[in-house]
Amino acid sequence: MTYLEDGFAQADIPAPTRYFGRVEKVTDQSVHVSGLNHRLGQGALIEIEKSDGAKIRGEVIALENTRAMATLYTTTADVRIGQRVEHIQPTQHYPSADWIGKILDYEGRCIDGTTPNSGAKRAKLDALPPSAILRKALGPRLNTGVAAIDTFLPLCQGQRTGLFAGSGVGKSTLLGTIARSNNADVTIIALIGERGREVRHFVEKVMGPEGMKKSIVFVATSDMSAAIKLRTAQLAISTAEHFRDEGKQVLFLFDSLTRYAEAHRTIALNAGEVPALKAFPPSTFRALAALCERSGPGLDNSGDITAVFSVLVAGSNMEEPVADMVRGILDGHVILSREIAERGRYPAFDIRRSVSRSLPDAASPEENRTLQTAREYIMRYEEAEPIIQAGLYVSGTDPKLDMAIAAYPELDAFIGTEEVLPIEAAFEKLSKVLGPAPRPEAGSET
Repeated sequence: MTYLEDGFAQADIPAPTRYFGRVEKVTDQSVHVSGLNHRLGQGALIEIEKSDGAKIRGEVIALENTRAMATLYTTTADVRIGQRVEHIQPTQHYPSADWIGKILDYEGRCIDGTTPNSGAKRAKLDALPPSAILRKALGPRLNTGVAAIDTFLPLCQGQRTGLFAGSGVGKSTLLGTIARSNNADVTIIALIGERGREVRHFVEKVMGPEGMKKSIVFVATSDMSAAIKLRTAQLAISTAEHFRDEGKQVLFLFDSLTRYAEAHRTIALNAGEVPALKAFPPSTFRALAALCERSGPGLDNSGDITAVFSVLVAGSNMEEPVADMVRGILDGHVILSREIAERGRYPAFDIRRSVSRSLPDAASPEENRTLQTAREYIMRYEEAEPIIQAGLYVSGTDPKLDMAIAAYPELDAFIGTEEVLPIEAAFEKLSKVLGPAPRPEAGSET
């Protein structure tokens, strides 16, 4: 019994029970723990106490009859057989408006080690997406500030789009432009597996103060463990869900889905799953689908999460496992071409190979006719480009190709413009680029 200063007695509150085990086996990627199987489940957190008093955290990825396998958040180099392991409770996260403008890690801490103020509602890292039958339809177009997206490849509220690109073709710059110029209420950015030196560049140079005003950036760099990358991604999407449930329109930028899939593969293979195509186990597809499904339209009384997931494609190979997996999950794909980037046009959109599944519904009949004309001009010019460049084409042979040749330079410049325009102004500019030439009839080949 504890006696307070005023003389009243207060019953002592017993300390919570603590549970311990021991390290039995150490590998390069994981540790095996005995004595805690009656307490641990998949994803449970553990803490290993080193001889110097320092502690190493990790999470359970597999269970056997007498021991559990856990992957650590740091290297296993300092772990020894027999060290004490404690089952700990996970950190609870309460997103709030104070998180906006911050750069956070997998624990919701700022990069300087401080913790921003918490809100009232806990974010569930493993939340399920809204019921498919109760979700709203896609909303109106989101203004991204990128003329080619707002016209040719519209992004509607609640839509999920893939940004497919190789390294070094302007993917991060494009995401930064969208983050700075969109008209959503909150922007959540997840940088998963990004090179450490590029994080500061992205925040300070690509995003800038203007882009950070309504953004939260979550970071797990390439040198961090696979478990940290997955947990950072989960915290990012759960934060987006928090603001969606408050009724806000959320833009969720995820860079990159490929690094997320690779982190999942590392853990799954380490847990003993059977590798399949390019060593990705079957569970990776489910993990990608689960992450992407948590974005999208909300319920009638909530906001939406409009998402852009970047996918790295080596050599522009759209048949790579991750690219092939997510194309069927998402509501469109935007492809950045290395060949276009190499000739100096940024953003390097490959309009012919890109598609938004929100069309034609997202545009008016007149806007759809404009887009149909522009796409036909692009197709005709690019298919005939070899003979045009070789000087073999004779003007007047094909009147429609003549119109495409006349319009293509300005059309190409429009696709690569960095000018931030409202959607209506972007369509007006595109119409002027095409000129007064006759438009193809509805249903003509594009």
